Amino acid sequence: MSKMRAMLLESLAPIETNPLKLREIDRHQIKRPNEILMKIDACGVCRSQLHGIEGDWKKYGIPPALPTVPGHEIVGTVIETGPKVTKFKVGQRAGISPLYGSCRECDYCRVGKEHLCDLAEVTGESLLGGYAEYITITEDFATIVPDSMESAYAAPLFCAGVTAYKAVMASEPERGKKTGIFGVGGVGHMAVEFAKINGCRVIGFARSKSHLDVAKKVGADNVIEYSSNQGEFLSSLKKEEGLLDSAIVFAPSESVTDAAINSVKKGGTIVLATFGNIPSFDVTQEKTVRGTLIGSRKDMADVVRIAAENDLKVIYKTFPLEQANQVLMQLKQSKIEARAVLIP
Repeated sequence: MSKMRAMLLESLAPIETNPLKLREIDRHQIKRPNEILMKIDACGVCRSQLHGIEGDWKKYGIPPALPTVPGHEIVGTVIETGPKVTKFKVGQRAGISPLYGSCRECDYCRVGKEHLCDLAEVTGESLLGGYAEYITITEDFATIVPDSMESAYAAPLFCAGVTAYKAVMASEPERGKKTGIFGVGGVGHMAVEFAKINGCRVIGFARSKSHLDVAKKVGADNVIEYSSNQGEFLSSLKKEEGLLDSAIVFAPSESVTDAAINSVKKGGTIVLATFGNIPSFDVTQEKTVRGTLIGSRKDMADVVRIAAENDLKVIYKTFPLEQANQVLMQLKQSKIEARAVLIP
C-alpha cells in the first residue's frame, strides 16, 4: 500500500514536548463510491487543535481516540473520484471543514442543520485529518473552491471563516448596529469583516496591540484594549462607544464572557463561539446569550461565495507541515498574527 507523511498524535502532552510526530502511514484510498481522494494543498491551524493535543478538552471527548492526525480546515486537489461522484472532477480543488459527515436522516439533518447531528463526524478527530498529504471524503461534504482562490488563502475559510460567519449571523447583524468582537485573532479578524459586510459598526477588543492592529487592518471602526479589570474596561467602552447592541466572544475565558455580557445594552445579544461557562447572568436585562458551532454545508458554500464576492482579507502565514509543533507553540504564545497554514 502507498504511504503518506502525516503529523501523528500518539499521546496527549504539552505542545512544548513536540507531541506531534512525523510518520509514514498508509495513504488513504477511496472505499465508497461517492468519495473523492484529495492531495492536500494547505491546512489551517486552529486553536482547538492545541486544546485537543494538550488534553484540555478530554472532558468533551476530544480527541475521541489515539493515534490521530489533527487538522480540520483543508483545501486540496482531487486526484481520484469514486464511480458515483458527479460533483467533482480530477484536477478540481475542494475544501473540507470540521463537518466531515452526518447521518443525513435525523431532524437536524432534514432541516439543513447537519452540523448539529448527534452522529456528526468531525474532521481530524480520527486519522482523517489535514496535517497530512492526502485525505478522502464523500463528495457531499466537500465544498468546491473557485479557481480565483489560492489554496493557502482558502484553507482558513473552512473553520475560522465559517465559525466567524455563523457567529456574526447569530448576532442578528443590521446596518448601523454596534457589534463588539472579543478576541481578534484567526477567527475574530474574519468576524470583523463579515459584520462590516452586513453594515455594522464594529469594535474590536484584544489584549495585544498586534491583534488590535489586525482588527484595524481588516476594517474595524474602532479598537479598544481589553483589560482584565472589568470596571476599567467598561468605563473605556462607555466613554468611547457607549454600550453595544451585540457582542461576539472568541476568547475562551470566563472573565471575557462576563465582560462581554456586561458590555451589551439591555435586550442585546451575546454570541459565544467558544467553550466556556457563563459566570453570571441578570435575567432582568432581557439579554440573549446564544451559542454557535461551525456551520452547515450551505453555510460553508455561502462563506466561500461571500469571500470571493467581497475580496475578503484572510491574514495568514504559511509553514511546512513538519513545523506543526512549532506553529502550535507560537499560537499558544499568541505570536501568530491571525492564521497559520501548513503546507505538506
